[in-house]
Amino acid sequence: MSTITKESRPQKQDKQPGIEAKMNPAPEYIKESYMPADKLKGKVALVTGGDSGIGRAVSVHFAEEGADVAIVYLDEDQDAEDTKALVEAAGRKCLLVNGDVKDSDFCKKAVEKVVTEFGRINILVNNAGMQFPQKNVKEITDEQLETTFRTNIFAYFYFAEAALKHMQEGDCIINTTSVTAYRSSPGLIDYSSTKGAITTFTRSLATNLSEKNIRVNAVAPGPVWTPLIVSTFDEEKIKKFGEETAMKRAGQPSEVGPAYVFLASDDASFITGQVIHVNGGEVVNG
Repeated sequence: MSTITKESRPQKQDKQPGIEAKMNPAPEYIKESYMPADKLKGKVALVTGGDSGIGRAVSVHFAEEGADVAIVYLDEDQDAEDTKALVEAAGRKCLLVNGDVKDSDFCKKAVEKVVTEFGRINILVNNAGMQFPQKNVKEITDEQLETTFRTNIFAYFYFAEAALKHMQEGDCIINTTSVTAYRSSPGLIDYSSTKGAITTFTRSLATNLSEKNIRVNAVAPGPVWTPLIVSTFDEEKIKKFGEETAMKRAGQPSEVGPAYVFLASDDASFITGQVIHVNGGEVVNG
């Protein structure tokens, strides 16, 4: 596991969602000890924000488990190509689709590209997200509010609606929510609001689709070492990142990816409308 020290953390990037290739230390996307077991053999997964961070970890874990992967990303071409190479190194196919998930037309076209390339979608992972820390709610502009909500929750609706036209019984949707949906996050009011919306979206869509036997679940990460952190927080925040957890450290994407594998696999066949908390021991409610 990559060691994250206070000395190595200060590395503020100016543009989110950030570039993983520029991070020091680089996030760990999969553990050397991980033992794949063909849990997703023959499946096709679409992962938004799949180029880096948690999305890269999910993409690589899925490929190791036998799934072909389509990665939707904004404009981080190098990160996307690096992740594609990792997926292909696992012996699976990878399709890169770049564009803005705030645009509903793009989301629909992205899904159609995946279906054209692979013939189907079995697993949808809604993961792309943005955050704009503000100390005062008065500093949250209309533009910021709309950007946050369109990226973090509107896109989840767009992709679910488009993908469900191609999903069958036994397929699934996994949404990335956050620990901020379950506890106060005073500097991320709009972001945490979208994560709360994702949590209830997950529960309601799950019961809506239960008769079709399409499962919908979510993962709620705590502080995890990803490009989003170094591109949105100041250096002082980065130095202390993760110290609020019971484990007194930030997590690695490699520690989150297996939760998505579990929810995507037949091991979770009797689980829907639920959230797995991967947060280093933070106490949550709900």
